[in-house]
Amino acid sequence: MNNSKTAWACVALARHSNRPRTKDIIELICDDFIELHGDRYYKDDPAIIGGIGIIKESPVTIIGHQKGKDTEENIKRNFGMAHPEGYRKALRLMKQAEKFNRPIINFIDTPGAYCGLEAEERGQSEAIARNLFEMMDLEVPILSIIIGEGGSGGALGLAVANDVWMLEHSIYSVISPEGFSSILLKDSAKAKEASEMMKITPGDLLNLGLIDEVIKEPDEGAHLNYELLGITLKEKIIAQMAAYSNIKKEELSRLRREKFRNYGHFKDNNLKV
Repeated sequence: MNNSKTAWACVALARHSNRPRTKDIIELICDDFIELHGDRYYKDDPAIIGGIGIIKESPVTIIGHQKGKDTEENIKRNFGMAHPEGYRKALRLMKQAEKFNRPIINFIDTPGAYCGLEAEERGQSEAIARNLFEMMDLEVPILSIIIGEGGSGGALGLAVANDVWMLEHSIYSVISPEGFSSILLKDSAKAKEASEMMKITPGDLLNLGLIDEVIKEPDEGAHLNYELLGITLKEKIIAQMAAYSNIKKEELSRLRREKFRNYGHFKDNNLKV
């Protein structure tokens, strides 16, 4: 893992307007993909996409946050900030995956769940909490990959997984650097300083035991070479799915629960934090 870039440089790359989005990665790794819509309670949420993909002749359920690459698409996708119906759609598809014994792959790229009035009225916190609760017990493998921003509960709503990976220039945190600096440093202009304090880079999080693997990107970011990123991800996903196939269903959920219950209990007392 290359730690030469500053945390703030990592933030900038994670937010790059041309960074590969979930749909780009699906096209790179899947031989075929059928998108499914709606939560069966309220409506479809374009900030989260999901469906059934074929990777090397094997069906998988793929779900991910979807940002746009221009102003028009970002407005349509709500900048990747999902409403409750997005998380309920994701859970519907995950339960469907369990029913048909399909592995689940989640791609995470959001500054956080949408915090507008209408989202709160429709039960945003309950929807995310329900995902956390239900995902713990799903008896199929779950692999979650942070491809850009992994912000707050909006990210965690898709990140209760057997393995959590991060692309090399992605970030994962409980709050944005701007929010952190505004609340704790009393100055939103100190976001750069805050990002260094927060330990939000893949190297920091791997060191803390909060993620399992860092996926190498092209040196200046994945936006420069989609094809290379796709090859790397596809190879690693295929290998990981093969490893999961040797684990019993009930063991998958037990290992997942154990993983998250152990957060904060570091085995290495010489962690460089």
